[in-house]
Amino acid sequence: MDLENGTVRYEDEYVTNSRGLKLFTCRWLPVNEEPKALIFICHGYAMECSITMNSTAIRLVKAGYAVYGIDYEGHGKSSGLQGYISSFSHVVDDCSDYFTDICEKKENKKKMRFLLGESMGGAVLLVVHRKKPEYWDGAVLVAPMCKIADEMKPHPLVISVLQKVNKFIPTWRIVPGQDIIDAAFRQPEIRAQVRANPYCYKGRLRLNTANELLNTSLEVEQRLHEVSLPFLVLHGGEDKVTDKAVSQQLYNDAASSDKSFKLYPGMWHGLLYGELPENIEIVFADIIGWLNQRSEFGNSRLERELKLQDDEILILKHK
Repeated sequence: MDLENGTVRYEDEYVTNSRGLKLFTCRWLPVNEEPKALIFICHGYAMECSITMNSTAIRLVKAGYAVYGIDYEGHGKSSGLQGYISSFSHVVDDCSDYFTDICEKKENKKKMRFLLGESMGGAVLLVVHRKKPEYWDGAVLVAPMCKIADEMKPHPLVISVLQKVNKFIPTWRIVPGQDIIDAAFRQPEIRAQVRANPYCYKGRLRLNTANELLNTSLEVEQRLHEVSLPFLVLHGGEDKVTDKAVSQQLYNDAASSDKSFKLYPGMWHGLLYGELPENIEIVFADIIGWLNQRSEFGNSRLERELKLQDDEILILKHK
């Protein structure tokens, strides 16, 4: 299907993961133009790719990139109980496997690879990076879930009780908390669109989902120093969903030599599609500017890989 007057091609298909579940995947490609690089989207909790991330993908394709997305198990159009995360590791493995399959296609092997993660997708991105630290050329983290904001958490006593109950009824939709849609998106019309989207989960957090999100955010926060890829982290100054102070901590602690942090005063959590139009323009100018700079700079990872291959050939010749 062609979009934007035939300048963007949209395609989707189902893939089967290592656990036999069907996962929905989609891609947006420039028409009659070789993409500058590949961008892989990690969406937020309870969201999906093909509808809520469509405007983001189109902007990136019009800037010259190929964009790929996957709906996690229990999210969007993928298999699984809606809104249920049985294991955060499964989410990470599914993303890593699918993204790597795309990268390893013959036509993509020499292209640069970037990850883009929003909210919970930021945590997914960081753990995907940890699996293969040298594999990715860069990342854009948008209000990443390096720590869940205190305003969104139940009282510690409630958490303790729920963790005990989780052992017996992990799928139970019981966890109290603020309405994430109201807290995340500044524009009322965007809140209405998300609520009307049948592929976005609107119920209360399921027990094990809440447990996985909490444990993952704690682990990610403790391992920020292991982040070594080039990255841009963006956060709204009025974000009530994820903690902006930990985005600053990510910038401070990460081992990366190429890292940038932008804090937008007055902006909310949903920077990509929930903000005022003029604010969205500012955010995407920063994202696309950062991506263009890295894409034009050259592919140092590919140079390393080619040098390694040449060294191996020389060693074999001299044996």
